[in-house]
Amino acid sequence: MTLSNAHQHIPVHSNKTLIKASVTATVMAIIILVLIILPAEYKVDPTGFGKAAGLTQLADLSEAELEVAEPVESNVVKTQPQEKTVPLAEQPVESRLGFAPPAAHLLTVEQIKAARQTPGVRSDTIDIVIPAGKGLEYKLLIDAYVHLEYEWRTDGQPLYFDFHGEPQGDQSGYYESFAITTATEMKGSLTAPFTGSHGWYWKNKSGTPVTVTLITKGDYRIKG
Repeated sequence: MTLSNAHQHIPVHSNKTLIKASVTATVMAIIILVLIILPAEYKVDPTGFGKAAGLTQLADLSEAELEVAEPVESNVVKTQPQEKTVPLAEQPVESRLGFAPPAAHLLTVEQIKAARQTPGVRSDTIDIVIPAGKGLEYKLLIDAYVHLEYEWRTDGQPLYFDFHGEPQGDQSGYYESFAITTATEMKGSLTAPFTGSHGWYWKNKSGTPVTVTLITKGDYRIKG
């Protein structure tokens, strides 16, 4: 077969034929759109064919699925947990004052009574001679908040004295005076504000020795 014979068998469409085919395809697409796609997808049925063919039911089905897929807002209102309000009287002392008070202020009446009834309570009576024109100190070692009862008297001559305490281990020279005066006798009690030595300094300003009789009762050790 020659090349010229092969070309003779290839069909060639005219422009008229191509235009006719394009118009036909367009018309078919419009028909499909109006009769099938619009009723089935958008529930648009201008000809009534979609309803007769059950295509509009497909549109109803699609809308129902869409509603299910959409998130449903809950009517439940979320609330934050509220903190329990504690009455002021039940709050810790630190919360009401804004700071932690000294430990001594936290002692209850029962604790003070217990301190006064310490199993190690002892009682001592001692005579102390204060030389003429001299001073002398007598100390007891007492723990913090422990109760001490005391009584002293001279053999007649008044003495200047300072009843005071010094914190244990303090190197600054600090001391706290509880009573300073001149007298021939004194009686009282003390709840030690801190652990340390507590006692008396007597000053004899006379020209003769003066004897002091000291009576003590409490939980202490004698330092002398």
